[in-house]
Amino acid sequence: MSDLQVIILAIVQGLTEFLPISSSGHLVLVPTVFGWADQGMAFDVAMHFGSLTAVLIYFRGDIAMLLRGTTQVLRADVSSIESRLALAIAIGTIPAAVVGLLLGDWIGDNLRSPAVIAGTLAGYAVLMLVFDRIGKKTRMLDGLRIRDAVLIGLAQALALVPGTSRSGITITAGLALGFSRTEAARFSFLLAVPVILLATAYELYVLSGSGATVAWGQLAMGAAVSAIVAYLSIEFFMRFVTKVGLLPFALYRFVLAAVIVYALA
Repeated sequence: MSDLQVIILAIVQGLTEFLPISSSGHLVLVPTVFGWADQGMAFDVAMHFGSLTAVLIYFRGDIAMLLRGTTQVLRADVSSIESRLALAIAIGTIPAAVVGLLLGDWIGDNLRSPAVIAGTLAGYAVLMLVFDRIGKKTRMLDGLRIRDAVLIGLAQALALVPGTSRSGITITAGLALGFSRTEAARFSFLLAVPVILLATAYELYVLSGSGATVAWGQLAMGAAVSAIVAYLSIEFFMRFVTKVGLLPFALYRFVLAAVIVYALA
């Protein structure tokens, strides 16, 4: 890849990773539109590292709280808000980890197509609109139950299919369960940390045994660009979603799906 391709794809990754418009879908579509070769696993590792860096910095206070909660859970103490949230994050991570391990390769081989992306973009946009409208938006994370974590975790597993959007489907699930927009988004982003970490570790493991040549300079540049753009997109989204909601993102998904269908016709 050229440096320009790396920068463009890093910007796309950073913008779309935490906005409910599907980063995986965009990273499939952009190279297809420009006729670029697949960016490869090393690039995916760098982009995930950039996204992880952004969310760790932005939510550093919550991350510190979760680390304290984790130590309490390890001592079999789940009496505090911190420990219950840490336990909920752990439980919510399990479905995506299991589905990714069992079906990740099959999904990558069979569902990374523009037609699938168009369907998931539009289909889940409908759900976003419905639950953003009818959700009670009154619950806070201090009232999060294990059942909530399981349901949001199951929703997160669906995001392995390109075009779904991990943040979109988990925020939608949170709204369906009655959480406020801000709290649903906050839990979604915190839930992203172990998933991105596991994905990065797995990709590094596969990459280390592949013998592939790695352009470290380009990857460092891509990770840095992705981290900066992802941080800014998180900050924008947390402010925007509280006041406006998910309607603009759902409309964007409909338009993008329509463009894909038109291009395939």
